[in-house]
Amino acid sequence: MITDNIAVIGVTGQMHGIVYVDKEGNAVSPLYTWQDGRGNLPFGDTTYAEFLGSSTGYGNVTDFYNRQNGLVPDDSVGFCTIHDYFVMRLCTLKKPQIHITDAASFGSFDLKEKRFTCENKTDFVDGYKIAGKYKNIPVSVAIGDNQASVLSSLSGQDELLINVGTGSQVSIVCDDIITAQTIETRPFFEEKYLAVGAALCGGRAYAVLKDFFKSVLSSVTEVDDKTVYNLMSTFFEEKGEALAVDTRFAGTRSDRTVRGSIHNISVGNFTPAALTKGVLEGIINELYDMYKSMGVNIKGVVGSGNGIRKNKALINAAEKSFGYKLKIPCHTEEAAFGAALYGIISADYYKNMSEARRLIKFI
Repeated sequence: MITDNIAVIGVTGQMHGIVYVDKEGNAVSPLYTWQDGRGNLPFGDTTYAEFLGSSTGYGNVTDFYNRQNGLVPDDSVGFCTIHDYFVMRLCTLKKPQIHITDAASFGSFDLKEKRFTCENKTDFVDGYKIAGKYKNIPVSVAIGDNQASVLSSLSGQDELLINVGTGSQVSIVCDDIITAQTIETRPFFEEKYLAVGAALCGGRAYAVLKDFFKSVLSSVTEVDDKTVYNLMSTFFEEKGEALAVDTRFAGTRSDRTVRGSIHNISVGNFTPAALTKGVLEGIINELYDMYKSMGVNIKGVVGSGNGIRKNKALINAAEKSFGYKLKIPCHTEEAAFGAALYGIISADYYKNMSEARRLIKFI
């Protein structure tokens, strides 16, 4: 229900994915998400993704595969993210207004020149923009969920954000493009950049371990996920040396063939507790290695995502590795909160990020 006290509607959503639209602004295809793996299929002597110098699941790779295989709808005039499409329908627009945070997520994008390096003539906008109105309420242009969650979590540029959900990320706002093997630099706001290290297995690695324990326990008794997770939480109270676990169970963004491993096994630590602790430390270690490759100095660390909020042991592991006490935002939907902040800046209620971020409170 729309009420009189709504100042602006901010919108965000999952990046990289695309949906094709026609000249009237209607969707003419399903949503192709970031999990589309067809970009890794052979193309000539390489793959579709490598041909574009990008990653599978990124919008331009998906579109390239579709074009090469005659899968683009005949009535399509272009594509956008699903949240761009939502704004179109909300504001009855015929053409998407794609923000640069989403445009760059399609891949094959030159950050310095702010242009695509592949065959893509999609227009995009930068800065703070209002796309239109819904029932006389301003609606801001949709922005990428990564940038939205960072906007609502960091109170300053010298802080690092750790996010652990299904995947996991480390993000930091910077003035220049950071070039490192495991780091992707993305556009941010106010001519800043966002350096991001993204692991494919974050909280998912912990869920994989849960499934392993559940399969063992199910052979002797009936158990559900909650019971297994509760059992795993008791392992943190046990003392002893953890196993050394590499949690890259699903590979990396640049190499999906990489696999995880377990090391440092002895007759004394080959236990469920040591394995559980090792997985949590492995999740953090992968993020810490990404942070170190950025070559930046920080003065604080913020934690977000359900993996952080619901697992005190993971917080402890992060604080031990990064050397800072984690600040955790009071709001639980970081991306939605960030979209709201972007919206109120776009609607001129605040001048910039610094002013709007005063609304952020920490636990």
